[in-house]
Amino acid sequence: MRADAEQTVRAFCAAWQRRDIDELLDFFTDDAVYHNMPVDPVRGREAIRGVFGMFVVPATSIEFEIRHLASAGSVVHTERVDRFVIGGREVALPVAGVFEVRDGRIAAWRDYFDMQQFLEQSGLGAG
Repeated sequence: MRADAEQTVRAFCAAWQRRDIDELLDFFTDDAVYHNMPVDPVRGREAIRGVFGMFVVPATSIEFEIRHLASAGSVVHTERVDRFVIGGREVALPVAGVFEVRDGRIAAWRDYFDMQQFLEQSGLGAG
């Protein structure tokens, strides 16, 4: 189970560079929960689609660099640098992520990061 869970998470992180929301959603169970810790969690693929659209659509480039990955059973922890180019601005966001994998799909994904850092780097927080 551990190898399968790790493979799922690695494939999911690699898929971000293609910026294909439908492909990304295929990694999730129908009842999946996605929680960016600075904001409220969302449940289900359509709700996740809405969140992804907020930063996939405006980005011209996305890369999830996995620095470290560890797992125990179906739970996978990642230390990443998520890189985006949004409006010509480069964003390099340190992230700690926790994934729960069920039957080869992501059932829960929680990311811990500094939202202010993302907003400042992307220019989306400038008012």
